[in-house]
Amino acid sequence: MLLGCIGDDFTGSSDLANTLAKGGMRTVQYSSIPDTPAGKDVQAGVVALKSRSIAPIDAVRQSLEALDWLKRQGCEQFFFKYCSTFDSRPEGNIGPVADALAEALGAHQVIVCPAYPGTGRSIYQGHLFVKDRLLSESGMKNHPLTPMTDPDIRRWLAPQTRYSVGHVPAEHVFAGSNRIAESLEEQHRSGHRHIVVDAIRDEDLVEIGMAAKGLPLITGGSGVALGLPANFGCSASQVPWAGQAGKSIALSGSCSVATRAQVARHAAKHPVREIVAADVIESRLAPKEIADWLLGAEGLPLAYSSADPAEVARIQEKYGRDASSEALEGFFADVARLGVAGGATRVITAGGETSGAVIEGLDLGTLEIGPEIDPGVPALRARPDLVVALKSGNFGAEDFFEKADRLLKGET
Repeated sequence: MLLGCIGDDFTGSSDLANTLAKGGMRTVQYSSIPDTPAGKDVQAGVVALKSRSIAPIDAVRQSLEALDWLKRQGCEQFFFKYCSTFDSRPEGNIGPVADALAEALGAHQVIVCPAYPGTGRSIYQGHLFVKDRLLSESGMKNHPLTPMTDPDIRRWLAPQTRYSVGHVPAEHVFAGSNRIAESLEEQHRSGHRHIVVDAIRDEDLVEIGMAAKGLPLITGGSGVALGLPANFGCSASQVPWAGQAGKSIALSGSCSVATRAQVARHAAKHPVREIVAADVIESRLAPKEIADWLLGAEGLPLAYSSADPAEVARIQEKYGRDASSEALEGFFADVARLGVAGGATRVITAGGETSGAVIEGLDLGTLEIGPEIDPGVPALRARPDLVVALKSGNFGAEDFFEKADRLLKGET
């Protein structure tokens, strides 16, 4: 294995694995830390954790355990993948995990770049934008677990880390990989260990990736990985895929603006059923009821709990943020498990926490990376009789659910 990656959630890890596979690296995603060696043909391994919203001490422990396994596979470089909207709290775990990995690897110029302009995330003057809006003015300000209220990544990261945070401005990035490398060294000499790097075009990410050649640790969104395969002598290639016949089910627990629009569009043509959070939390609704409905419905049925921000706030105030989140995640995991046990062969999920719960509920170990459905979202084969698509809340076109099902079937 050449490149070892640690992702803080399942959908983001799939996004990264998709980018590396398109770049020509033989890539495998692991839904937990393996207890056996990787295959000898694996060039990039992505260990997907479910650590985005957990306590820093637990996130650090899990990440270091993943790092130890990846180091044993002979990796030459390591990548810490977090969300392209830098999902965290001021007391969050991105900083502590980056600190721990940097210390373990002796990394002193640690790139911090969540940008991916191709999916609408860009960084300019250290500030993160979602399309044409500052992060703090986007739907992320209402995220139920990690509300993002400050777009300055330097300022948001600073209270999370023990080290100084530097910055490589856009004009240095536009000058190419050599100037980026020089700027990283200048920032290091100025006393900065974590260095936020601007990127407003995908070609900027390629140059940043080239500048990262030889650095022990990179952190960011999947976009920074665009330039990494070439550093290992790989070139872009088409990812092979064989479709899966059978029954499809879709589950959505994301409350993002994008997912709510996708749910609304899907409801116009397909069977949908809303899962009311209070019914789950108060045990008025059983997972089997939803699983039976999904298996009995025609076409591509969708069960969703994708409330607007005001309703999410009301539920969290009444039942508690962690309690309500855990109840819904456990519910979706049970529904997925019952659905697959009942014959579903294609499972589509929306939402990072939901997707993580579903993968854990299905006890899926290794995921083979398939072709891209929408930017940042690949098809994944879990078993010979089961394929899945895991969508981050803010990703995907409005017809994502239909598009995902067509590709999972093998239709173009």
